[in-house]
Order: sequence, then C-alpha cells, then structure tokens
Amino acid sequence: MTASSPATVVREVGLRDGLQSIARVLPTAQKIEWITRAHAAGQREIEVGSFVPARLLPQLADTAELLAHAKTLPGLRASVLVPNLKGAERALEGGADLMVVPLSASHAHSLANLRKTPDEVVAEVARIRAARDAAGRKTLIEGGVGTAFGCTIQGEVAESEVLRLMQALLDAGADHVSLADTVGYADPAGVSRLFEKARHLVGERLWCGHFHDTRGLGLANVFAAWQSGVTRFDACLAGIGGCPHAPGASGNVATEDLVFMLHSMGLPTGQDIEALLALRRDVARWLAGETLHGTLWQAGLPKTFRAAAAAAA
Repeated sequence: MTASSPATVVREVGLRDGLQSIARVLPTAQKIEWITRAHAAGQREIEVGSFVPARLLPQLADTAELLAHAKTLPGLRASVLVPNLKGAERALEGGADLMVVPLSASHAHSLANLRKTPDEVVAEVARIRAARDAAGRKTLIEGGVGTAFGCTIQGEVAESEVLRLMQALLDAGADHVSLADTVGYADPAGVSRLFEKARHLVGERLWCGHFHDTRGLGLANVFAAWQSGVTRFDACLAGIGGCPHAPGASGNVATEDLVFMLHSMGLPTGQDIEALLALRRDVARWLAGETLHGTLWQAGLPKTFRAAAAAAA
C-alpha cells in the first residue's frame, strides 16, 4: 500500500457476490453505471464479476464486458472471481488486476460449490499460477478461504484445517490469502482468535476479511479482524449477497454501513458516504422487490458524523 493509499480498503463485491444470489439478471448498462458511480464515489477496488459458465450463473454472463469497462477507470483495481484454470485464462485475457480463487475449508461445501475437494482447489491454484507466469502478467492471485468459521452443510470446521489450507494456497503460488465467514456463523471472539493465528502464520499475506451479517454480527466481526491488523474488507452495497450452495447464508456486510463505521472511527477509506447512499437508492430501485439489507439508509447520518469524517479525511 502506498503512502497516498487510504488506510483501510473496502472492496465492493456486490456486482459478483451480491448479484449471484439474486435470480434477476441486471442489465449490463446498469452494472456499468454502478461501476462508474462507485468509482466516482471513491471506490478503488471492485470485484466486477466471475468467469463461470453463463448457464450456471446467467447473472454474471457479462463479466468480460464489465472488466473491460472497469479497466478504463483510472486507479481502479478490478478483480474477478475465478473457480478454475479456464476462468483464470479469461481473466488474464481481460487484463484483470486480481483473481480471487475460492476455496472452502469445509469439505462438504467445497464439493457442493466447486465439485472439488479443498486440496484439489489448491492444485488448481498451482496451475493458475503457472499460467499467469507463462503469460507474463502481473495479475495478483488471492486464495479466498471460505466457510472458515463453520458450514451450514458440514457444521464445524477446524481452525487447524483453515490454517493448513491457507499455507497450502500460498505454497501453491497464491500471492495473498483471505478469510471468509461464508455462512454468517462467526462471532468477534472467534474472529480475533483465528485472524491472530492466521497473521502469526502468514503475516501480511493475509490481507482481506469477508463477513456476512446473517446474524447481525458482521460489523462487529470486521472490527475484530481490524484489531488483528487486517485493513482490507469485502462488502456489498445494500448488504446483498450470499452463496447459492450455502443455505441460509444471506446478506454480506453493507458497504455503506461499513464505510460509515470506519469513518466514524476516524479511519479513512477514500469513499464518499453520501455518494454511496445515492448509488444505493438507485440500486434498490433497479432491484425492486429483492431483499436488501443495511441500516444507515434508514437512520441517516448523525449530526456528529461530519467531524469524524473530516478527521478520517
């Protein structure tokens, strides 16, 4: 992170993690407007989609077009999710800045979601790294360890298995790893414990936390991870999102709520909260009838917020 970068990064994943959980297919023009306005609001990391077969997720079939648009916006790190080598090859062709390769620490969820065991995903990361290096690209590879705090299919997931898989991903060629509470089972004490162990194991290569607000603990879990030293977090505008293969895993942390919390704490993100709220209003209109989440849009900004935001800036 450069000296001019914001101290805390909120990566918008609503265009991928959010829209994949909604049956409606948002028109490409509206997605492009979403990316453009998010960038104008100060977002500098956006996950624009996923290179998966359109028959499986038609909501994300236009990822290549969205990536091409994102690459025209100055200073924007455009990331995509890639489940396999074929998806990675498309991401490399499109010039993605970062590829997120999802791995589930839950054996049962891994088979349901990717039809691979966790260790087979690790082997796929090695192939993806080889393809990236052969292509001479600088695209970063992030191994995203999901169901790190439990699984709706399997139940308990051992911390030792999460840590083993994190190290295995790095050994296979991932540049960074992240931890995700895919099903909203985490609590702040558990987050502190696992993130501290992970930081001790892999240091700065653990660089992102991904939390769901399924049971109302999303922001508390972000704070616990931040206290461990992690300063990059995923979030979805309007708190949309979930995993099609994890029953009951509803609602990511809402981007606008997270940015509000961080700014209130005096932690800069470089994002304009009022512009985010304006974008949220339009996204809510585009997704009329869908279940949205978050609280700031209802309560509004408190009178004390401006002083905290000015301090953060």
